[in-house]
Amino acid sequence: MLAATTLAVLFMLALLPAMQGAFSLALQDSIEQRLASDVTTLISAARVEDNRLQMPAQLPDERFNLTEGRLLGYIYDRDGHLVWRSKGTQEEHINYTPRYDGRGNEFARIRETNGQEFFVYDVEIKLLGGKSAAFSIVALQPVREYEITLEGLRENLYLGFGAALLVLLALLWIGLTWGLRALRRLSQELDEIEGGTRESLSEEHPRELLRLTGSLNRLLHSEREQRSRYRDSLDDLAHSLKTPLAVLQGVSEDMAQRPEDRDQAWVLQTQIERMSQQISYQLQRASLRKSGLVRHQVRLRPVLQSLCDTLDKVYRDKRVRVAFDLPEHCYVPIEQGALLEMMGNLLENAYRLCLGEVRISVRDSLGGIELCVEDDGPGVPPNQRARILQRGERLDRQHPGQGIGLAVVKDIIESYAATLTLEDSPMGGAAFRIHFPAV
Repeated sequence: MLAATTLAVLFMLALLPAMQGAFSLALQDSIEQRLASDVTTLISAARVEDNRLQMPAQLPDERFNLTEGRLLGYIYDRDGHLVWRSKGTQEEHINYTPRYDGRGNEFARIRETNGQEFFVYDVEIKLLGGKSAAFSIVALQPVREYEITLEGLRENLYLGFGAALLVLLALLWIGLTWGLRALRRLSQELDEIEGGTRESLSEEHPRELLRLTGSLNRLLHSEREQRSRYRDSLDDLAHSLKTPLAVLQGVSEDMAQRPEDRDQAWVLQTQIERMSQQISYQLQRASLRKSGLVRHQVRLRPVLQSLCDTLDKVYRDKRVRVAFDLPEHCYVPIEQGALLEMMGNLLENAYRLCLGEVRISVRDSLGGIELCVEDDGPGVPPNQRARILQRGERLDRQHPGQGIGLAVVKDIIESYAATLTLEDSPMGGAAFRIHFPAV
């Protein structure tokens, strides 16, 4: 609508000078024709007797007989000498000298030294009443009347064009609103698909959009089938690896009962545990990818409450106090499974390292949503913050190779176009800040 309004205004602004020019030319043509008619009146009234010009006291056109008339008439001889003037010219001193050069007639606009302007129509005649004569008959009209008329036309033109522009914009608004209803309905259906309340686009759209809606429906169907096959393959992989790992675990336990094989059994158990963790990590990383067209929204508080209840039982002796600083209806743009995995790792890390207090806060702004998990523990040295986010890295070395929790968190966050930063908390420990950009 803004583009259409701009084009309409530009069109009107370009058309307005053209229309003004056309009105001005038409008005000048009208003045020229009227002055030509006035000259004809003078010619019809003139007589030549004894080679002298004779004009009646009262002319047929009353405007020439008025002393205050604005129609001025002059007659000059061949040499440019004034031989007759109308009554209305008594108070005018016009410095105009015709050129008797055989050009016939001439229409011009002259300007006097006092600033006054006149339209002049000059006609040369050679015969008058059937007798040879050589005169220039001139009719003049002040330009001021033309300018007053043109100004009135311009005001009417502005008003007319303004009204026409308003009517045109109203018609454009109605036409665009009616024409874009299909796109608005398509946008609403896409919002419903992103929100998970609709499976596919309907076919009740104009013919021009059916190819688009068909392609989007095929894309949605293909994506769902691919994700389903992917999850099934991952489940099959996890199930197929479970038995070999269980067998190896049993072998390692048998070996651990023999003193001479205890060292090898420990190495075998360690590698089995690492294999199991690596498989779980890769399965989580592959299955928690963000869907292409569906926009997820999960309420945060119930998920946090469930995780905290579980961790309170695990760390019962520590008696951790958890503070929530959340809006009443707080939703985050992430799948529920991914949210459980991400917050489970962060909260387990906070429970394990805190001294006795954990705080979870959410800040909503125009730039997006920021989720922060803080604790009052020892914190993380600045030179170690980048390292602990890498797979297999952790500050304590009691269980080498098991530091994949924060790496999983980082991968999940990046798959949702979010960012993770690790800072010092005002509580004294670490503060993990996750920023989800506005959609």
